[in-house]
Amino acid sequence: MRAGLAALLLGLVQAASGPVMADDRRSGFEFMSRQTQALQRDDDLNPAMLWVRGGEIAWSQREGRADKSCADCHGMAAASMRGVAARHPAFDTASGQVLTLAGRINACRVRQQQAGPLAPESEPLLSLTALVALASRGLPVAPPDDARLAPLRAQGQRLFGQRMGQLDLSCAQCHDTLAGRRLGGSTIPQAHPTGYPLYRLEWQGLGSLQRRLRGCFSGVRAEVPPFDHADLVALELHLMQRAAGLPMEAPAVRP
Repeated sequence: MRAGLAALLLGLVQAASGPVMADDRRSGFEFMSRQTQALQRDDDLNPAMLWVRGGEIAWSQREGRADKSCADCHGMAAASMRGVAARHPAFDTASGQVLTLAGRINACRVRQQQAGPLAPESEPLLSLTALVALASRGLPVAPPDDARLAPLRAQGQRLFGQRMGQLDLSCAQCHDTLAGRRLGGSTIPQAHPTGYPLYRLEWQGLGSLQRRLRGCFSGVRAEVPPFDHADLVALELHLMQRAAGLPMEAPAVRP
């Protein structure tokens, strides 16, 4: 089965035209069925909202040696976080590192609450990330104009166009050249990360962009980097830059 899909993908690459132009960018939402779109549109049906509800509870819970909650610093409503998700990943001066939104949440836990960081893809971290991301719904993706991000962003751009794995394929070959075509019964999206964290029907759960990226590494049979690896952060930086100006829609639903 994998060999057949690989052959089909290689054939599509050879037959396809050039990359998607910037003004032709479309959210993955537009490539979904009407039924899946309906799940995302209605917050009463969107399964990702279950994690948002968990995030609302966690927002007011006091944690760590400091016995502080997110609400103690940012107010009772997570709406105070409006715009934050649209601006991440971002450079963190205190650590000298580039932080994803989940990384920023963990940095706050360690520094402000004096609590341990939450594990990648753990329900508490996904719940808080979904809550904060929801506050930016409808805002345009707005990558920071920060020169300190340039080296890692350039690394992400290189990785996006780099052939890798046993299938010798790049992200760009699928999500630029082949976007909109069908592979294995599914439409190939343009890979704009406007909806993360999102509920994926295939996962039957919520997941981060890094989870999806790691799945792509595995799909082309390349070595899969661990969560928070510099390559994953670099790709996230590049993808957000590539999606600049598109509206945030987290927490989204995808097939």
